Amino acid sequence: MNGENRDRTSSSLTPRYRPSFDLNTVRRMLPLIRRIVEDIVHDSAELRKFQFEQEGLDRNKISLSWPERQRRYYVHGEVTRLQGRLDEERRELDDLGAVLFNPAVGSVGFPTTIYGRPAYFDWQLGEEVVAFWHYDGESIRRPIPSSPGELLLQTVASA
Repeated sequence: MNGENRDRTSSSLTPRYRPSFDLNTVRRMLPLIRRIVEDIVHDSAELRKFQFEQEGLDRNKISLSWPERQRRYYVHGEVTRLQGRLDEERRELDDLGAVLFNPAVGSVGFPTTIYGRPAYFDWQLGEEVVAFWHYDGESIRRPIPSSPGELLLQTVASA
């Protein structure tokens, strides 16, 4: 494995390059991120519906009528298609340096450094702007002060 396409949520012995964003860059990226996250949230919801249906069809596959079997094949194809789309959408976020925290609600983080500690600017689908941040490993969303310089943001990339 060359390490180029690792899942950000998994631990690894060889750390992947992690960009460090400043707030202005994150805010400029937001329109593109919003479109990708809208697709992720939509496709995740569709996938959950098809997976639920697939589980029921698979449980009863021996006794299915021909139309039900056709539906089972169709549902299986949709699950495969949606998983592929989600993989691609997640890769797009990863390539941009963003981290998907929760695909169901569209929660995304942008790595940064605050007070010398790894942190994230935190945005969620439905929010107009990036207005929150949190330290790496925490789930508490803190509001970004009206003067972001108060956070002593550093844009040094960490390895």
